[in-house]
Amino acid sequence: MSFIWALIVGGVIGWLAGLIVGRDVPGGIIGNIIAGFVGAWLGQAVLGDWGPEVAEFAIIPAIIGAAVLVLLLSFVMRAFRKAS
Repeated sequence: MSFIWALIVGGVIGWLAGLIVGRDVPGGIIGNIIAGFVGAWLGQAVLGDWGPEVAEFAIIPAIIGAAVLVLLLSFVMRAFRKAS
């Protein structure tokens, strides 16, 4: 059950990051979950484990990390579309 909870929280983090940045996460729901997990890992690695925690995600660093990841992904995807 904790794995399902982590998937839900990861998806919400990825969705919030997309809203903050103003860009869609490529891949829909799966993309949101992946962006949430990878962004949370990056955010906690760089910023630490401070703030409230849900499903072992420190929410504030996770959202910041996911927002940066979504922004970088959107720039890379745009560059690939222009190059083709």
